[in-house]
Amino acid sequence: MSVEQPAGNFISRVAVEFARNVRQATNGQLNIRVHPNSTLYRRPEVKAAVTRGDIQLGDVFMSALGNEDPIFELDSLPFLASDYEQARKLWAVSREAVERRLLADGVRLVYAVPWPAQSLFSNRPLQAVEDVRDLRFRSYNPTISRLAHLLHAQPTTINTEDVPQAFRDGLVDIMLTSSATGMDLRAWDFVSHFYDVRAFIPKNIVIVNERAFQRLPEAQRRALLHAGERAERAGWELSWALTGYQTRMLARRGMTVVQDIDPQLRRELTEVGQQITEEWLARAGEEHAQIIAAYLDEQPR
Repeated sequence: MSVEQPAGNFISRVAVEFARNVRQATNGQLNIRVHPNSTLYRRPEVKAAVTRGDIQLGDVFMSALGNEDPIFELDSLPFLASDYEQARKLWAVSREAVERRLLADGVRLVYAVPWPAQSLFSNRPLQAVEDVRDLRFRSYNPTISRLAHLLHAQPTTINTEDVPQAFRDGLVDIMLTSSATGMDLRAWDFVSHFYDVRAFIPKNIVIVNERAFQRLPEAQRRALLHAGERAERAGWELSWALTGYQTRMLARRGMTVVQDIDPQLRRELTEVGQQITEEWLARAGEEHAQIIAAYLDEQPR
């Protein structure tokens, strides 16, 4: 099983516990070896490797698959779902569509774990969108690239493990990522400011090759899926619990943590997010548009 993040990251820890639960439930007959920190495959390669059967399971950042289908970008539309209650509701109405799309490529969804909300790390103060103009903006999916363009910044695709050096080399000035990633990367070593804008709550998904899954005895298939359910529950709870703690730790490490976001900056970012959602709706098709409609119907008026 390929896992993107370092061994100490909470998503990697959830994966290790998932593998342990599968092993225990099958009396050691199904043993999943977890390889963290992208040692088997890097982010762009994981889903294809699982589809081919080069590895049986893989952990992948869902919105990184956005070029394959807009449904994978849904959890990364800025300011559509920016707290855990909203993120849970959005996942509840979209999960079935994600599962169908993955199965069409020969992979099965096992579980999903949300990241803490994505916020801005910058090497300079920000008070308005104009302050982002012409900055080199780290991108990790098509939505972030579009966000950077609309902010008149320069999108630069950088893998997570390469971020610290990219900042030091001047290849990146600003990034939108979670407090968890900030802790993993020791962000205080290369940026000065953290703006807790909570733009969206993306997910990592764990997928299994469908052919390999179907070859398992029925009892082992049930055990794997049950362990996936446990992993998903644990992942959501852990992500929520870590959010406040990790933000406090960034401040203790010397970063300027801004939680009272300048109203102009928040308003301008929200307007850009709305434009991205409208563009997504225009190309996503009626079925996917109905998912957002169902989600919005559940939101307080």
